[in-house]
Amino acid sequence: MLEARSGASPEELKAISKQEGVSIEKLRARLAEGRIIVIRNLRRAGRVRIFGIGEGLSTKVNVNIGTSATVCDLEMEREKARIAVKYGSDTIMDLSTGGDLDKIRSDLMKTSEPLPFGTVPTYQAWIESIQKHKSLPSEDEFFRVIEKQLRDGVDFMTIHAGMTYQLAKKVIKSGRIAPIVSRGGAMLAAWMLENEKENPYYERWDYLLEMFAEHDATISLGDALRPGAIADAHDDLQISELMNSARLLKRARSVGVQVMVEGPGHMAMNKIPTDVKIMKSLTGGAPYYVLGPLVTDLAVGYDHIAAAIGAAIAAAEGADLLCYLTPAEHLSLPNPEQVKEGLIASKIAAHAGDIIKLGEKAYRKDKEMSIARADLNWEYMFKMSFDPDGVERAYKQFGAEIESCNMCGPYCVFLILNKYLKKRRRG
Repeated sequence: MLEARSGASPEELKAISKQEGVSIEKLRARLAEGRIIVIRNLRRAGRVRIFGIGEGLSTKVNVNIGTSATVCDLEMEREKARIAVKYGSDTIMDLSTGGDLDKIRSDLMKTSEPLPFGTVPTYQAWIESIQKHKSLPSEDEFFRVIEKQLRDGVDFMTIHAGMTYQLAKKVIKSGRIAPIVSRGGAMLAAWMLENEKENPYYERWDYLLEMFAEHDATISLGDALRPGAIADAHDDLQISELMNSARLLKRARSVGVQVMVEGPGHMAMNKIPTDVKIMKSLTGGAPYYVLGPLVTDLAVGYDHIAAAIGAAIAAAEGADLLCYLTPAEHLSLPNPEQVKEGLIASKIAAHAGDIIKLGEKAYRKDKEMSIARADLNWEYMFKMSFDPDGVERAYKQFGAEIESCNMCGPYCVFLILNKYLKKRRRG
């Protein structure tokens, strides 16, 4: 950010300009103002794929993986990381809460290269203090874990700095259906209520910024008070935290620390455009990282679909990074196949949003797919899909390959009209 602000063009912008078809001058201005970010820790420079997140750029997708306290299978998590890379995730986050957290993070970081790698450091501070000392972490422990993870090369971290002690007390007394559904947020709220102290991330924000500035890593301002039920969306708790986060973001920008802001959560479709507009207005166009949003609370077992609906709307309105959900959301740690399903659903949502947000730049791929369908060009259709192997298996699932597909067979519309269409030119 500081380099761009000085009028120079960071080397990373050349790669982003080529990827996105946006001029370096526009990218430099947006980076300088914090409207786009480039996620990578200096310790992993050269090992992390360079791309931009933010205004005027294609919508990106994040995959969450990691062990739980009841299911700790590192090889399964490695497989999830490999799936994330194979099927086109842009970033990956380790949310592990079980096992040797340092080893798990190190292994998953290597497996997921070249994706930028994120964590929620509050988890490790809380879990290790409880396990080793049978007590809540000290203030210094929260920052010790952040410093260690930055030195290890973590590229971005969710920091729940916008939830204050007053908001923690208020949410417990509120009429919310689901007071706090953020795990890191719940840990911090419990810490504040138990110690009767302010949020250490909020209180020592400038110190935290110094650590991130040293590594040029990115802060993802967590939404501890995101709505976990559509009935709770846009209440005063959610908006109050967002306003706090906006103030913290301005201080981060002033010292050149890159920041994105996290968003809901559960939210009915009609509230999503307003949510994006409020966030962008309060933060001066900071990149928005949304979890879903889930547009109904009834989609249990199919929450990846509910989330993809909300994500497509959010992306079309200007959200920049989508956090996927899997069919196992609210039920279980996901297995590798569920990770794949969730990722592909989010990739579809991101692209659907980009057709609105970016217009022809995104739409041209759809036109290519449509032409391939009209030409019955199956190989090209497989190649253009989000899951080439799966799509080809579906095409061949009833045996013999035919010119059309087994839905229509010889009664395919393009075969029926073939002799009349032969002279038609492709535009």
